[in-house]
Amino acid sequence: MSVARALPALAALATFVSTAGAHQVTATRFDAPLPLALLYLGAGATVAATALWLARTDPGETSERRGRALATVPSWAATASRSLAALGFLAVFAGVLAVGVLGRATPTNPAVVVFWVLWLKGVLVASALAGSPWRALSPWRTVHRALEYVEGGRIEGRAYPSWLAEWLATLGFVVLVGVFENLTVLPRSPERTSALLAAYATLMVCGGLVFGREWYRRADLFEVFYGLVGRVAPLTVREREGRLVVVARRPWTACARPVASTAVVAMVVASVYTVSFDGFTSTPEYQALFLALRDLGVGHAPGLLVYAVGLLAFLSVFAAVTAIVARITTDSARTVALAVAGSLLPIAVAYELAHNATHLVENAALLVGALTGTQPVLLSWLSIPAYWTGQVVLVVAGHLVAVAAAHHAFDRAYPSGSLRAHAPLVALMVAYTVLSLWILSRPLAS
Repeated sequence: MSVARALPALAALATFVSTAGAHQVTATRFDAPLPLALLYLGAGATVAATALWLARTDPGETSERRGRALATVPSWAATASRSLAALGFLAVFAGVLAVGVLGRATPTNPAVVVFWVLWLKGVLVASALAGSPWRALSPWRTVHRALEYVEGGRIEGRAYPSWLAEWLATLGFVVLVGVFENLTVLPRSPERTSALLAAYATLMVCGGLVFGREWYRRADLFEVFYGLVGRVAPLTVREREGRLVVVARRPWTACARPVASTAVVAMVVASVYTVSFDGFTSTPEYQALFLALRDLGVGHAPGLLVYAVGLLAFLSVFAAVTAIVARITTDSARTVALAVAGSLLPIAVAYELAHNATHLVENAALLVGALTGTQPVLLSWLSIPAYWTGQVVLVVAGHLVAVAAAHHAFDRAYPSGSLRAHAPLVALMVAYTVLSLWILSRPLAS
């Protein structure tokens, strides 16, 4: 897309942009248990040392194992569960549309709470724990299946364009999660939230009628994104002969597999960047940059400019790293990117959990209060030091899983030179580790 064509789209987004809202416990100053510089150094060194240890370990000791089956759900129960989940979530979707239009126009309107937090983040958490449930939950897939039932067979439609790949889903993620959620008034506006969902649902159903079920698999941002998040899950649910089997696996196993396309690579990098940007908006540095750009006459959307420049920087750095690896392995940069992009997913998921877990719990309590008239207090016991320490542990753990995933990805693709090929990506992960911890520390240490 040329710059001239992109300008109208950016201008349209800018009309909705406002100051971003934080997703964290209200920050107050406290004394960290050790100097922050030492924390950054120690975490970065831990990630690098883990990568070196894995590289020196006998491949037989760290090879992937097949998941271990924990439980089996009979076919009739699996079918009933899928049907109940589909109909239940369709009812939730309809309720969000109705309450958003008919309810009070306040940020505590259940439509806002349900979509922007319990749906967007809650399904993410479920995906990170037990694999993506979205194919069963998707309201547009449910409507599509109902239409197929009426037609008496599958709606095949035209062949999905191969050149389009997952670019629509990636663009949708950047616009909805990156821009609308972080930089606009939409998450505080029930009516606009309902209008957004109605428009998206219409687009999905119409696309499904034209291109068949392949449209949902490749164009639905929720299906693509939650599917990527589900790679990190230590549990997964697989279908075997109509039955559902719950399988335990190592969290890096699926992350070491190549992703489907360059568009998915872009979504992975965008997911890492977007959650980092979300945290960055809570820092004094972002507020200072926001005001400076506004004073320079950037316009109504300095936050959008910061987001776009940062996203471009993240994509460029990842492209540079894959180009370096490609020279080492004498492979193409695209092949390298497809092979290693999945290893970044644990970083994005860990930071999402660290950054949004309390936000999810608080809003669940808010919804209970809106429905019952009595809001439970769930996090009064959580101190700021304990909260921050938990975030640090999650972020470092996510980076260690990412290193393990990258090791397995390189060992599979380039077994004769995995150490040298892995080094540039390890350097990138160390940089991500330090950046993530710095962002987490800024609201508390300022």
